Amino acid sequence: MTMGKKDINKILQRNVAIMAAHSEKEDSMMPATGAPLPSVEEVKRIVQLSKVIIFTDYFHKRQADEQMRAYVIGVNMEELYELLRRQIACGLQFCTECTNNAEKSAETLALRFIDELPEIKRLLYTDVQAMFDNDPAAQTYGEVIFSYPVVNTMTHYRIAHALHKMQIPIIPRIITEQAHSKTGIDIHPGAQIGEYFAIDHGTGVVIGETCIIGNHVTLYQGVTLGAKSFKYDENGNMLNVPRHPIIEDHVTIYSNASILGRITIGHHSIIGGNIWVTNTIPPYSRIQQSKAVDTSFQGGLGI
Repeated sequence: MTMGKKDINKILQRNVAIMAAHSEKEDSMMPATGAPLPSVEEVKRIVQLSKVIIFTDYFHKRQADEQMRAYVIGVNMEELYELLRRQIACGLQFCTECTNNAEKSAETLALRFIDELPEIKRLLYTDVQAMFDNDPAAQTYGEVIFSYPVVNTMTHYRIAHALHKMQIPIIPRIITEQAHSKTGIDIHPGAQIGEYFAIDHGTGVVIGETCIIGNHVTLYQGVTLGAKSFKYDENGNMLNVPRHPIIEDHVTIYSNASILGRITIGHHSIIGGNIWVTNTIPPYSRIQQSKAVDTSFQGGLGI
């Protein structure tokens, strides 16, 4: 039976009224300020602008003249500052300990981030170098910068980590989750990652919030640097304490290895694929699976 327009409108209006009413649960999850919430699209634009500033010649028309190059960067940096200031102010609503003057705090924090850009650029170029050095399939630096998921992921991560260190709520997580959804690489902005960091292929890599990763570390697809267990307070609330691994310098971890808990993988170690590691490993270790047992059967015996 076909419904008339009047009946259709009645159903639509009834559900609009239900959905428009503020529920107690919904209100409990919203900041009380009533100010605008962060914009996912504007946060995405913040990363795009940062990428153009950091890799200027790759993501904008190449400028041989330094004055023109400075002009391009200056225009993008001005827009970046304005968007950052606005989105940081939106994010500060979720900070119960922040001052009431979110706009003024956002200005200061946005400028602090701008001051971090040269260091973010330096670190990202070490990541490009590490990926180029670790992958014989990489023919040029341009190939790495344009097409390797680790560069996209680490650009998001290093931007987000700088904001996370400033204790800005929400915005860093939005930034890293945008990279996660695009590349399948999940890095919490609170993780500490050193120079010359490489992730080959990358899909399925997980790096937890309290991870500490040294310099010249290489991971392959499916690696998990996660927590083994969680601690709780007397009220049963989960405690945010160090619970993820420490990976020292010059460590390589192969595909689908799971490194769990607050353990240390000593420098210059190699962790083989499909390994489950829950104990500290000394430097210069080589951890791998036991060799497969090749058992032959004749005439169906033993099957």
